[in-house]
Amino acid sequence: MIRPPAARALSMVLGVLLAGPVGAAWAQEGEPAAANPPAAPPRIAAHDFLMDGGDQARIVWEQSPDDPANVSAYAIYRSRTDAEIQKKIKDDRAKFIAGRKTEATKAILGEDWKTMLDTLTPQQRIDIRAARAEAAKAAAAEFDAGAMNDPASEDNRFLLHGSTKSLELKYEVDKLDRANAYVFMVKAVGKDFSKSAGAVTDAPMSPTLEWFDGTPVQSGGRFWLVWIVLIFCGAVVFWIRHARRGKPIRVRKIAGLEAVDEAVGRATEMGRPCLFVPGIQDMNDIQTIAGITVLARVARTAAEYDAKVEVPTARSLVMTTCRETVQAAYLSAGRPDAYNQDLIYYVTDEQFGYVAYLSGMMVREKPAACFYMGTFYAESLILAETGNAIGAIQIAGTAMPAQLPFFVAACDYTLIGEEFFAASAYLSGSPEELGSLKGQDLGKVIVAVLMILGIGMMTLASMVGEQSGLGERLSAAVKFLKDVILT
Repeated sequence: MIRPPAARALSMVLGVLLAGPVGAAWAQEGEPAAANPPAAPPRIAAHDFLMDGGDQARIVWEQSPDDPANVSAYAIYRSRTDAEIQKKIKDDRAKFIAGRKTEATKAILGEDWKTMLDTLTPQQRIDIRAARAEAAKAAAAEFDAGAMNDPASEDNRFLLHGSTKSLELKYEVDKLDRANAYVFMVKAVGKDFSKSAGAVTDAPMSPTLEWFDGTPVQSGGRFWLVWIVLIFCGAVVFWIRHARRGKPIRVRKIAGLEAVDEAVGRATEMGRPCLFVPGIQDMNDIQTIAGITVLARVARTAAEYDAKVEVPTARSLVMTTCRETVQAAYLSAGRPDAYNQDLIYYVTDEQFGYVAYLSGMMVREKPAACFYMGTFYAESLILAETGNAIGAIQIAGTAMPAQLPFFVAACDYTLIGEEFFAASAYLSGSPEELGSLKGQDLGKVIVAVLMILGIGMMTLASMVGEQSGLGERLSAAVKFLKDVILT
């Protein structure tokens, strides 16, 4: 690459500042060769990672005969793709032309040309524009005729990827593209910053995508994820097998679900209906599914008590699902004749239109028990306050953190987050669901312990000072917990 004297001087200064094994390896190509550069590595080979994401390769080479006497580092290069070569040539051409245009401007105005641009006469502007155009034309012709324009030149073909210290004879290249084949080159870097000839791999290689990414975490691997999955899934499988063998699994009582019988019984005594609101989202929302699970229990209790359950919905698919759920509940209770599908109907998809209908219906019919199970937004307070005003027993359940305070304040019982999702296992008593619930709880305990451990280590690191040896190790451990284990 042809560079002006100022650029060469700057490169030499940077070389001195970066003196050392790694800095030497990053010295720019094109520096004047020393009288006695080190010998090149005799042999180099590239190997694909056995367990990676298909974007890495391991480069190994034999020690240079001059290592360590006259070798401070090794510089590792990878070949550029055709698109990268063309982009480099284009960028180099633009920089070369821009440099020549700047030199032409300096030749007319001097080194302080930037401060004079606002005071130029019209004739000076014409002269400068003509000089710059002539310099650009000459620079383009010079660049196109020179080695910088040759795609086969070493400077254009290879990209400096990194370096290693003397006596380190392997390097891991990352951020490769599986669609491309790469050639790798290693140069020995002398203690005077000179470089040897390049040792090049015999044939191009392409990284392959493996079935499991077991590379180090720093490279984006999934090694730790395997252990986390095995621990959590293993806990779930263990407790499912434990429950299937008939051994008891204790589940904490959930007051809101225990109160279903009381609420439906009160509605039966008062001769009033029960109102069940399955949220305002469709069936693709997990909270809607959890709410319909509770509906099955409410409907079965209502069938046994001969009470009426009214289920207005905001989605047509939710209406269909609720009808099937309630019909199955009445059938399992031995009262299929008491099922009335007209009590489960669609109102509207519009949020506040749906809430306005529910509020009016609650004031008119005054249901004795109101159940709110699903996803709710701003309508939660309207529904809960209306139900409270008519004196109904209200049981709510949602995983929306912003709406829980309104339900807690205005309802008799509230299923908060995890309680709401645990309702299915709690009500059914199925070994599979109970075992899954217990296994998930074990996973949560492990996460909580790790969080407490991380907080403790971070606190200790701040006390001893993060710049100390112990503080650095503790901070690194906390970062590993936060970025890898708990992410």
